Amino acid sequence: MTLLLQGGQECSLEDLRDISLPVETRSYKPVSHYDLALNIARVAGDLLSGFSLHKSAFGTARAGAQLFGVLTFKNVNTELGLSIALRNSYDKSLSVGMAFGASVFCCSNLALQGEVLKIRKHTTNVMADLEMMIITGVLRARTNFSSVVEDAERMKGIDLVDDGAYRALGHLFGHRVLSPRQMPVALKEWHNPSQEEFEPRNLWSFYNAVTEALKSSPPQSILERHIQLHSHLLDNQPRWSA
Repeated sequence: MTLLLQGGQECSLEDLRDISLPVETRSYKPVSHYDLALNIARVAGDLLSGFSLHKSAFGTARAGAQLFGVLTFKNVNTELGLSIALRNSYDKSLSVGMAFGASVFCCSNLALQGEVLKIRKHTTNVMADLEMMIITGVLRARTNFSSVVEDAERMKGIDLVDDGAYRALGHLFGHRVLSPRQMPVALKEWHNPSQEEFEPRNLWSFYNAVTEALKSSPPQSILERHIQLHSHLLDNQPRWSA
């Protein structure tokens, strides 16, 4: 899975253990990349009945100072899995954060809904709060998953012609969800989908064309861009299918 690894270094969970923590101070408490990923996997495994961990992917940037990752859990649904995206930093550039949604198994695209859940700034009491916040976040993930699955089915039922796709691309570019370099990638994926699952001309196929292009987003902004995509397409849906 390369979604969160553009511009960074792919690594395993065990690799995260070898990245040295920065020095703790009175006002700054670093959160271990390894412990964060392990705790999310453990809590999710305990709380998500009917789901099992299908795969995980992790990447670092800034010589290990930034962590980005996705944990994907599978249930009886063969197309979508529940995904938890996470991020962390050792250089104070990012708060600890998680986002919840679905992952499309055939291409590792994410469908994130809502907002990035900011767990905590790296302040003195962060470790005391972290466990309960992960529990709360994972419980929220299941609700989000059901909603995203419903959204995906809704998008499959919305036919989309080329002119509607072009209007949507312009909207996403104007709202800075897509960059100039990502526009032709999304357009190519729309006209010639890499996956046969997205050959039907509907909003779901267009959604995945754009998420394919978003794989080249800067790691620090990729969660927000996916969430913006979700809301922009559904909130303005009548404009694309008109």
